[in-house]
Amino acid sequence: MPDNSTPKHHHNKMGTEPIGKLLLSMSLPAMFSMLIQALYNIVDSIYVAQIGEHALTAVSLAFPVQNLMIAVSVGTGVGLNSLISRRLGERREKEASAAATHGVLISFAESLLFLLFGLFFCRMFFSAFTNDPTVIQMGVEYTSIVTIFSFGCFIEINLEKTLQATGNMFYPMVFQLIGAISNIILDPIFIFGLGLGTSGAAIATGLSQFISFCILLAQCNLRRECIHIRIGNFRPSLFLYGKILSGGLPSLTRQGMASIATIVLNTTAHPFGDAAIAAMAIVNRLIYFVNSAVIGFGQGFQPVCGFSYGARKYSRVRQAYWFCVKFTTCILVVVCAGGFLVSGHVISLFRKNDPEVIAIGTLALRLQIATMWMNGFLTMSNMMSQSIGYGFRATLLAISRQGLFLIPVLLIAAHFLGLLGIQLAQPVADIATLVLTLVIIRGIFREFNKLEGL
Repeated sequence: MPDNSTPKHHHNKMGTEPIGKLLLSMSLPAMFSMLIQALYNIVDSIYVAQIGEHALTAVSLAFPVQNLMIAVSVGTGVGLNSLISRRLGERREKEASAAATHGVLISFAESLLFLLFGLFFCRMFFSAFTNDPTVIQMGVEYTSIVTIFSFGCFIEINLEKTLQATGNMFYPMVFQLIGAISNIILDPIFIFGLGLGTSGAAIATGLSQFISFCILLAQCNLRRECIHIRIGNFRPSLFLYGKILSGGLPSLTRQGMASIATIVLNTTAHPFGDAAIAAMAIVNRLIYFVNSAVIGFGQGFQPVCGFSYGARKYSRVRQAYWFCVKFTTCILVVVCAGGFLVSGHVISLFRKNDPEVIAIGTLALRLQIATMWMNGFLTMSNMMSQSIGYGFRATLLAISRQGLFLIPVLLIAAHFLGLLGIQLAQPVADIATLVLTLVIIRGIFREFNKLEGL
């Protein structure tokens, strides 16, 4: 007999509400949540750039570590979100609640791994990319603080995905916004007011994420309609651990490969000087910010997709997928057109008096904007295959854009074309990923047709 701890209107909403209305109500808040999460890095970069080029280079070199933290935490959260939404679609609410508790404990364990990195391996990491002692020291100070206090980030994202899996998209967005506003306020206080420099930026980020974590934890346990976290009733299950981690593997791989690609990018840009590293880091953060909106919109789509697939409503999965592809592509076309025109002005927000950084960054940003409009289709295809449990194909799509294609293109193009090759690498990888995605999605829809005929 099904557990009725989740309100009946949740099932009605996920299974019967018109797709357009449902997806907009769920995806727009999730999109803003991801934008807010990405805003932490943008705000840090803008304030840190005012300290000087050494500080900006140090934080730029730290970006792969921060991105890997987000990759691991979002990967676990998305795997949890996918599992919970499918269990709710199957009306197995007790298993959904057990999964939520397992997810919190997994996130805490993951934060401990980054704590160890922050304590023992930061200096080794920065020494691999630069010989400048000032950059190394600033980078170590910033990254060690961010990683040591990463538990707030990990569990905050986990709880956000748990709430989103139940169809609650508004409150996670609000709590993320509170954290982002706190970061905007605290950054100048710690960086300039208290004179802590890059360490102040890291402290402000850690405190802001901890504030969001505390509010989200309270909401998960106090609101009646939420899935409650009950550590006291916890019973370890290797099966649930496996389901959560395997379900999140495509997201972890997608964003984890971005971290590896950034490390390769920093390595290939190093011979061209700090200006090249800083310019490409600024472009990466801007593109990551825009892509965060697409990923966020997709995260609102994933519970609907998982629920509908669990309920064997394959036509509803297909309908939701195409709505999201069309919506995000339209938004990206507008953003790309505007971004192309103001690229130089956007780069100058970070380094107003550095013409070399502005010149390198402007060309790189315009080249990436030329193919960025594809990301709606690429991201939604990856997320659909992940949400319905097609793990291998989802993982293959996840590693393609910033791993399977980008890393080889970076290494080859940098060798033959120099800095221009580095600037061209991402657009070339995007085109190759588009071809692969078309093949995989066509195969998935053929399988849907067979399932509908059973």
